[in-house]
Amino acid sequence: MFTISETITPSSDNMLTSTLNQEQREAVETTQGAVLVLAGAGTGKTRVLTTRIAYILTNRLAYAGEILAVTFTNKAAKEMAERVNHLTGASQSLWQGTFHSIGAKVIRRHAEKLGLTSSFTILDTDDQLRLIKAILAEQKIDDKSLPPKLFSAIIQQWKDQGLSPDKVINAQDLQAASGHALNVYKLYQKRLKSLNATDFGDLILHMLTLFTSYPEVLREFASRFKYILVDEYQDTNIAQYLWLRLLASYHKNICCVGDDDQSIYSWRGAEVGNILRFEKDYPDAKIIRLECNYRSTPHILAAASAVIANNHGRLGKTLWTPVKDGEKIRLKSTWDEGEEARFVGEEVEDLQRKKISLKDMAILVRAGFQTRAFEERFLTLGVPYRVIGGLRFYERAEIRDAIAYLRVIAVPQDDLAFERIINTPKRGIGQATMQQLHSTARSLNTSLYNATHHLLKSGLIKGKLGQSLDKFITDCERWRTQLSTLSLAEVTELMLEESGYRQMWAQEKTPEAAGRLENLKELTRAIGEFESINAFLEHVSLVTEAANADNNTDMISMMTLHAAKGLEFDVVFLPGWEEGVFPHQRAIDESGAKGLEEERRLAYVGITRARKKLYISYAANRRIYNQWQSSIPSRFIGEIPNDNIEQLGGGMVNNARQSFKNWGDEVAGILASHRPPATHTPEPESKFKKGKRIFHQKFGYGYVLAANGNSLEISFDKAGQKKLLADFVEIA
Repeated sequence: MFTISETITPSSDNMLTSTLNQEQREAVETTQGAVLVLAGAGTGKTRVLTTRIAYILTNRLAYAGEILAVTFTNKAAKEMAERVNHLTGASQSLWQGTFHSIGAKVIRRHAEKLGLTSSFTILDTDDQLRLIKAILAEQKIDDKSLPPKLFSAIIQQWKDQGLSPDKVINAQDLQAASGHALNVYKLYQKRLKSLNATDFGDLILHMLTLFTSYPEVLREFASRFKYILVDEYQDTNIAQYLWLRLLASYHKNICCVGDDDQSIYSWRGAEVGNILRFEKDYPDAKIIRLECNYRSTPHILAAASAVIANNHGRLGKTLWTPVKDGEKIRLKSTWDEGEEARFVGEEVEDLQRKKISLKDMAILVRAGFQTRAFEERFLTLGVPYRVIGGLRFYERAEIRDAIAYLRVIAVPQDDLAFERIINTPKRGIGQATMQQLHSTARSLNTSLYNATHHLLKSGLIKGKLGQSLDKFITDCERWRTQLSTLSLAEVTELMLEESGYRQMWAQEKTPEAAGRLENLKELTRAIGEFESINAFLEHVSLVTEAANADNNTDMISMMTLHAAKGLEFDVVFLPGWEEGVFPHQRAIDESGAKGLEEERRLAYVGITRARKKLYISYAANRRIYNQWQSSIPSRFIGEIPNDNIEQLGGGMVNNARQSFKNWGDEVAGILASHRPPATHTPEPESKFKKGKRIFHQKFGYGYVLAANGNSLEISFDKAGQKKLLADFVEIA
């Protein structure tokens, strides 16, 4: 919890508000009743929040202890406290912090009512998963088909919605995780209580329980806080929303600052409807729009406003700036992602020659896999870069795992790679087995791979474990043999499929899992550029060494659009603006029109990160596995007015932009009527049925003998019988 000064230095209203514009001043001085400050990007929302707190204190409207200021991050809370200290003079207790830190403080005061003591512990993610795994074992639930992370995600979703186990009644919820989720949730909560522990979701859920079950506790806090201030209100989930409404029920002086056009976190529970229904929740509320932007040029703001205006679920505002000049947005069409990376690299070098620092530039992508092409280009050019909010492409766990498989295939004596993957995915190999393998390898003076082969051949490892290890060794031998007949990309795909590694992430059912699967696809695409496995592994080693050797502090930043929220740069590159990439196809498939609108809000966030220069680009072709697929520009490009764009070469974009303007409303209507169920949707039936005539680029024509999901058994006219993935063949 942060503090501000006990002795408030008197300050005239003019001193506090003299540098604010009219709307900002109105937001500061409207201190009675509910207030919603719709703060567009770059309009000074933090300044308004901190000045409002200082205004309340200096005018003696409340003591510091009677003000509740809620943020989403400790960094934001600290910044707010420092600014208020500067305005008022510096250290009286102020109830200021994140939802979770304030929740912990409230719960510790009344822990006994929840069956806890005030010294309860807060479990981290690893502890939560271990606890769930133990429950699954007790209930004889297979944690391979229904992994602990799946249950953890479902339980957290329920807690975000303010649902304790006794309130989960929705029919679809009752069927979650094959009908086991609710019972596991009940047992999980009981076990937490017996451990005198909570998880982070409980810090909000338990507050709701206290407020709804014990009126005297609600009265204590609701009457205490004369003023409630909330930052980033558009990011609140349902549980946080209910908690705030209960606290505001007494004095009704709640001020929420947020931007419905920047609500981009639905995947972690944020509910944009919270901010959209503010006037319904507080009928006498005052809505104040901050639209004067102090960050970006007119063309950038005009583009952002034009794009976001196509959303229907918004309260509405239009950004503007007193600045009169500025460059148009530069729009570039490229042949493929390789040319796109070269274009960005050339522009970055040109900007450097114009004395623009790398730290003032950023590349913002929709999905993490997109960074690879730019990382490799910058390494070639010697341009230092950093990946913010994530790892460099070849440092990501799933990529390192896949590369470890390839290393074992190429060099079976690679013990480090062998140890990394021997139990990934799980093969029932514990510490005792690994000790046996190491002991045998030392005694025979050989590799772990050969030691495993020896123990299996000698019959010293038997049963289920023996079968599992034998399959692993047999698979590795087969993949190594296939390198002589199949492309490296095809072998990699078979390896990821047959090892169960891809399935492991497909079953993960967490927000990160989908991104990991996309990264594996990008790895396969990258591998397709190399003639041999050794050439690829050498390339990875050189890339990794170059990245580790780079200690330059002046670097261009690379990150996803989600990670970029709240940041700003002089120069911003927005690559990959293609249908299916951005807007992302998965978001539309899973959430329909609602998903499309959130994707458009992401576009708005991306555009408004730029202060002076903005580049948007798209590739006409992308290589998926070993096949080229044509792309069309994002519909969001078509929503930017012509007057705000400078097109760099080619005429393809203009035609596509016009077609999207005509098509956009029709697509939105179709999507609005489509709401896929939240439960798992079965894979579509394969078009490669038994007897189907197919064609492969290397093996020629053949017939499908059997199809099992994406795996095909094919009898080729000249190459004989082979097992391949459907992605590498086509209907003849």
